[in-house]
Amino acid sequence: MLRAVRSSSHCLAMTLVLFLAPLTPVMAQQAEDRPRNHELRFDWTRDGIIAGSAAALWISSEALFKGDLAPVHCRWCDRAPDGSDRLNSVDRWGRGLAGSTEASRNRAGTWSNIIGFGVLPAGVIGMQLAVGRASDSPHHYFPQDTAIILESALIATLANQTVKFIAGRERPFVHVLPEDQKRLTAHPDDNNLSFYSGHTSLAFSLVVSAGTVAALRGYDHQAWIWAVGLPVATSVGLLRMGADKHYLTDVATGAVLGSAFGVAVPLLLHGRTDPGDKAARARRAGSGVRAMPVAGARMAGISGTF
Repeated sequence: MLRAVRSSSHCLAMTLVLFLAPLTPVMAQQAEDRPRNHELRFDWTRDGIIAGSAAALWISSEALFKGDLAPVHCRWCDRAPDGSDRLNSVDRWGRGLAGSTEASRNRAGTWSNIIGFGVLPAGVIGMQLAVGRASDSPHHYFPQDTAIILESALIATLANQTVKFIAGRERPFVHVLPEDQKRLTAHPDDNNLSFYSGHTSLAFSLVVSAGTVAALRGYDHQAWIWAVGLPVATSVGLLRMGADKHYLTDVATGAVLGSAFGVAVPLLLHGRTDPGDKAARARRAGSGVRAMPVAGARMAGISGTF
């Protein structure tokens, strides 16, 4: 009887060993395949050409050819053929955020420039450095991350400039001026470049691309980029409305399209390249459990692929 109990115990122990043994190397390998930080596809030559081309096209269109490219007369005027106002109800409501005095509108415009072109870009790059260092990332990650973020922002800005020239929407503060005063504004070339907001598009492309890169890298504390960056980017859009330079639909479109470029550029051009990730994905794709009983003269167990 004692021998039978002992044989049963040995069989049970052997069964557990045979069942768990195949899982041990798999779990160990999966842990190894999840590095703390991930390498991303990046090539300084390729990405330098893309970012440099976008920058050159945007700067030349803004500094050299704006007078030729910007529409002299609005194509999207928000007016009926008889000249009556046809501004939609959403944008009419959004204009309530515009400053009530010229001084307040100018102040909002100044702050939108300071935050959109200074504080936010510097803050995003600084936060990217901070979360990367907190995750013990290799030193070469930070310049790559910065280049990807700037590449996303430049492509988003070039796309925005192109749409502005094509759409030719009249800015809010120009819309309310008498016809004979519209060409007397401080910057007549800007009068019909309302759609869509470039400041807002830039702000969201910076924040979202930084957050996407941090997620691809696997950085710790990456939530801070989203938690701090998105409200600041939103404030840029609100300030543009406060300056009476953009309608609500201009700002909302800028936020959506800027975010789209912020996600698309890192994902499409700079995905992960870790060999371990590829192996893990292949294993997950072909994973399954197959088991079959094995019996012999002195043991019983389970054998299979797990």
